[in-house]
Amino acid sequence: MRLTVLGGCGAWPAAGQACSGYLVEEEGFRVFIDPGYATLPRLLELMGAADVDAVLVTHGHPDHCADLNPLLRARVLADEPAPPLPVHAPPGALEAVLALDKPRMLAAGLAHHDLVPGRPVELGPFRLDTFDLPHHVPNAGLRLTGAGGRVIAYTGDTGPSGELLALAKGADLLVAEATYSEHVPDEDAPYLSSARDAGRTAASAGAGRLLLTHLWPDIPPEPALAAAAASYGGELSVAAAGVTVDLP
Repeated sequence: MRLTVLGGCGAWPAAGQACSGYLVEEEGFRVFIDPGYATLPRLLELMGAADVDAVLVTHGHPDHCADLNPLLRARVLADEPAPPLPVHAPPGALEAVLALDKPRMLAAGLAHHDLVPGRPVELGPFRLDTFDLPHHVPNAGLRLTGAGGRVIAYTGDTGPSGELLALAKGADLLVAEATYSEHVPDEDAPYLSSARDAGRTAASAGAGRLLLTHLWPDIPPEPALAAAAASYGGELSVAAAGVTVDLP
């Protein structure tokens, strides 16, 4: 089971970077999680658009789903169009990005499925469990369990929630939003997290590794790493394009 970071910037892509985007692979099955701004070119450096087997979207903000549009275009407008791509997202999350083109243009390239907390989904060798986590819009925390039992948990963007421990419990890798290092401003406190929050969650959940993501663009990673390390003693890093994590 391998996770490859395609991008990890929050809000907008910094120069030479991309927003949230992750490729998870096992047994030749490829899941593209959160195709945010500028992630598709990164993906296409690794494989063709037709090689993606499924897409997961945590929520409808464009830094997490904007590149679904060019991904679908690349599949539908190819000389040999790819089969419909299963795309799983919270209800209503894809309305804006799918509205960028006339419905008939992309309809044949998309098999749209709603993510429902408490309803597991089978994706190739993976079991997907979803968790309702608080954000400015509906957000689904994702827990992928591979055929060998390894677990990747991903928060999307979230504020404080008791569901975070259930999402991350015993995960081999926790990918956690950490927009801020130490303190989340009051207006965002119900909807976003800090690196310090992520460290506490990883420690309490017994996560094997912690990957901080969604840092504010152009902010150096060192303060976030230090804040998370104050409570989490496991392997710790920051999501940037090209980072890979192998879970044997």
